[in-house]
Amino acid sequence: MAAITVTPAVPAPAAAPSALPLPVLHSTVLGWYEANARDLPWRTPEASPWAVMVSEFMLQQTPVKRVLPAYRAWLERWPTPADLAADAPGEAVRMWGRLGYPRRALRLHAAAVAITEGHDGQVPDDHATLLSLPGVGEYTAAAVASFAFRQRHVVLDTNVRRVFARAVTGVEYPAQATTAAERRTATALLPDAAETAATWAVGVMELGALVCTARSPECGGCPLFSHCAWQRAGCPPYEGPARRGQSYEGTDRQVRGKLLAVLRDAHGSVEQARLDAVWPDAVQRARALDGLVADGLIEPVEQGVYRLPQ
Repeated sequence: MAAITVTPAVPAPAAAPSALPLPVLHSTVLGWYEANARDLPWRTPEASPWAVMVSEFMLQQTPVKRVLPAYRAWLERWPTPADLAADAPGEAVRMWGRLGYPRRALRLHAAAVAITEGHDGQVPDDHATLLSLPGVGEYTAAAVASFAFRQRHVVLDTNVRRVFARAVTGVEYPAQATTAAERRTATALLPDAAETAATWAVGVMELGALVCTARSPECGGCPLFSHCAWQRAGCPPYEGPARRGQSYEGTDRQVRGKLLAVLRDAHGSVEQARLDAVWPDAVQRARALDGLVADGLIEPVEQGVYRLPQ
């Protein structure tokens, strides 16, 4: 049984006696956010739409503390999409450093090229146009439209989905993949006014990041504690498919990272022998190298010689 009522746009289950009306729910979360929001550079009034887009690419699967130095260095070197588009994609991979999932660097470079060539160097403010950019999916398009242009969009990241799963649905964790039911709930809870909706989106996200965390949530400090459906149900444990953490040691991903690190540090072509030295398993090393080539993260110059993409 949901503990928070929703608007008539989506049929909702009967609310518990202490359920919060939407205006109170909104003011509760927004008030908490105003008092507790982290001071992050992409949230300042001075942050350009490009800066917001860069942050959204970097923050995918990467914690804020690791993103901050890379974000600042990136925008110092490439303050506009045109600046990045004028450079080689391999330089984007190099600057990405050890953020992980380096294909994001190539996608961000491709988006910069598309913005420069097709949108006069300005990040588009239209959600559908944002979706048409390379590397921009539903979440990123909604986040940029919301956070950079203060528009009204459903922004569903892992943190937001977890808050809604607990506070509204009464389960510890959401499904592995976003469901239609989650989107209906998020749409129903979205404030009508665009400016308020944009702040609501980041406010719920911050609540999930700082309080309603995946492990050891600080429920006692949550502004929704007394109205949370999960709390009211007695905090039932998660009963869905096993949620396995991503391993790293000994994986192809680790090998790819080591190979790519050599090329990032080289500032030129690298011979096979230098790559062979970073990992003892020749079969796994060759598989990882082939994967990097297939993903466009490195390119062969000649037999046994590689470089970052030009």
